[in-house]
Amino acid sequence: MHPLARYVVDVPDFPQPGILFRDITPLLRSHFAEAVDALDALWSESDWSGIDAVAGVESRGFILAAALAEKRRKGFVPVRKKGKLPPPVVDREYALEYGSGVLEMQRGEGQLLLIDDVLATGGTLAASAALAVDAGFDVQHLGVLIDLGIAKDFRCLGRALRCVIRYGA
Repeated sequence: MHPLARYVVDVPDFPQPGILFRDITPLLRSHFAEAVDALDALWSESDWSGIDAVAGVESRGFILAAALAEKRRKGFVPVRKKGKLPPPVVDREYALEYGSGVLEMQRGEGQLLLIDDVLATGGTLAASAALAVDAGFDVQHLGVLIDLGIAKDFRCLGRALRCVIRYGA
């Protein structure tokens, strides 16, 4: 397990009974730069060469993706919940572990690296990747800070997931 995992706090029964929430807030508070560096290290220099922007999924994925985009001097593209971006937008409904939602993105082009904080079932990341394609982008890489190990061997758009911390491995 990656050394940063010790700063992730388990919160049982949140946001509802039966869910074990992995809280990255303490990690971001005490080791934010190290977390961004660890994400950055998941890709080689050649992987980064064709990337135009880093997309981040609301809300904690924003934090990581924006910092990674700044570190790499790339653009940042937000993937937001419905009603948070000015039109025109492309949207996609998706299933959560404990509900459903709608994600939106503004149209664009170029090659993206797509980042979220945690992969649970994979629904949010898969919907975000499909949404990015619908919006005109080419998703080259997928990454998360934490893979909970629920969606074994997760792939999307033919791309494998890269993560810093993996549970259940």
